[in-house]
Amino acid sequence: MTSCERVLRVLAHRPADRVPISDSPWATTVTRWHREGLPEGVTPEVYFNYEFVGQGVDTSFQLPTQVIEETDDYIIERNSNGATRKNWKNKTSTPECLGFTITTRRAWEEHKDRLTYNRSRVDWENGLKVNREGVQAGKFVTYSAAFGYDWTQGVVGSENLLMTMALEPEWVKQMMLAEAELIITCAEEMMARGFHFDGAFMFDDNGYRNATLFSPRMYEEIVWPVHKRVCDFFNARGMPVILHSCGNVNAFVPGYIKAGFACLQPLEVKSGMDLIRLKREYGEHLAFMGGIDVRKMAIDDPGPIEEEIRTKITAAKTGGGYIYHSDHSVPDNVSFENYKRVMELVARYGSYKSP
Repeated sequence: MTSCERVLRVLAHRPADRVPISDSPWATTVTRWHREGLPEGVTPEVYFNYEFVGQGVDTSFQLPTQVIEETDDYIIERNSNGATRKNWKNKTSTPECLGFTITTRRAWEEHKDRLTYNRSRVDWENGLKVNREGVQAGKFVTYSAAFGYDWTQGVVGSENLLMTMALEPEWVKQMMLAEAELIITCAEEMMARGFHFDGAFMFDDNGYRNATLFSPRMYEEIVWPVHKRVCDFFNARGMPVILHSCGNVNAFVPGYIKAGFACLQPLEVKSGMDLIRLKREYGEHLAFMGGIDVRKMAIDDPGPIEEEIRTKITAAKTGGGYIYHSDHSVPDNVSFENYKRVMELVARYGSYKSP
């Protein structure tokens, strides 16, 4: 069974030979693993045979970029959305947002015409090569993009966006829908010119550690139409849509199902996302990807992570509908030996074959 066949089966809520696997180690984690036994020049994707190949496009305003300051430790630059961000060079962390170009409706009106399709938004030569290699290898190849709240907060800033959702919701919806149309146009152009996609993997962080970032009413009125528009496009072409949404998004799950998402990822444990409960309550309508607590991967005692994987995967894989992933990404406190143990446990408890 190929990766593509395996993923499509579980997204259709049918058992496969085993649960599909994917994950997201930090760059600093990969560096550590190379010191501890991961062969030099070999990626975790290749070594552990992850099953997804994702391909994205440029949905920015394509503004000129500029390096403002650079040291041995960090770099401050203005990106193609006009946002000024500070990134650390030697550690993995969320960038610090220092300023934004598009913070008012007037600024949006001045820049919105830049949010249209042109050929430079797609890496045609290398992208087609990667696409064909992924298809030939039998991977589940996805069209990927950030959209909705997540994309917009990167343009106008989180605090400004939340205030504007309350005070000027129609403007926010206009921005989100404009970028959604660009996502769709890029996908149409790529598929018309030789790209093949098995599904879509869309990114829209809607939660934080304790709850959703905004109310269910705001989700329904502002963000849900954007989710529905994108899901309708891909679902009409037989492409199931996986939603990545960090944090506690329990309150939005019914809306995600109604919008047309096939699967929710990554199910952060520390934020209150309970894979077993979600499977019990929504497993008939939604598949799940993730939910395995990375904090337990860092413990050298093998007991806690085995219990985590045994109980969760055994329940979640029932009847299909589950893909292995950590509950966010794998930090650099997880050793290579510990992670190899994780993969062995996933293989053992993720199999649909009788022992």
